[in-house]
Amino acid sequence: MGKGGGCVPSKKRLPLVASDDPPRTIVDGQIPAEGRSPSTDATAAFEDRALEPPLGELKIFIVFYSMYGHVEGLARRMKRGVDGIEGVKGILYRVPETLSPEVLEQMKAPPKDDEIPVISAAELVAADGILFGFPTRYGSMAAQMKAFFDSTGQLWNEQKLAGKPAGFFVSTGTQGGGQETTAWTAVTQLAHHGMLFVPIGYTFGAGMFKMDSIRGGTPYGAGVFAGDGTREPSETELALAEHQGKYMAAVVKRLSRA
Repeated sequence: MGKGGGCVPSKKRLPLVASDDPPRTIVDGQIPAEGRSPSTDATAAFEDRALEPPLGELKIFIVFYSMYGHVEGLARRMKRGVDGIEGVKGILYRVPETLSPEVLEQMKAPPKDDEIPVISAAELVAADGILFGFPTRYGSMAAQMKAFFDSTGQLWNEQKLAGKPAGFFVSTGTQGGGQETTAWTAVTQLAHHGMLFVPIGYTFGAGMFKMDSIRGGTPYGAGVFAGDGTREPSETELALAEHQGKYMAAVVKRLSRA
């Protein structure tokens, strides 16, 4: 570091997001018994994983909860973005449903697509990066997604998710219904695991400034306005989701080379 010069970037470092590839890092259970604390070997385990070269195709898990299909629509388009980056594959997963079939029927929720498997917390370890999608409930994540995060206690205890990149995408009923707060309040889940929050910022360019139509999505991640449940995602909202998938894939790919 020179006088007043700050840190000097390495000449070998590639630009972050100009091409197909920016930043990856490293890499489930019930809440551990009271008094338990994370493994004291967490730092060593993190450093060991950081030194491991990526083996084969990188995997980004797109883990979501969707009651009426709006979040699922974003997730499917997001997978297209991930798959568009060479060497990276997007995999769709649902979190377990907590409502009974009878309640879901009364709420007129459509049936789930059986081709998208339900994920367990333990399976998160196999991902190189994760995109979590969920609808809002009073400005924070839906109970189904919170229950899933609550099941990751053993992963927290063993620091299995520390250093893993993650992002969010959401659905809200109204324009003031939590497009940003739903992501804000979800960041605490990542912080306790030591995960790396990857927002999209304004990398979508002009699409982030469109004011001629209703558009969900924020610098925190893609989003859709569901209205009374009948409104479908617009092409702009879907394009933002695709962009987020591509952006995350590029970040993960870059980190895998670090």
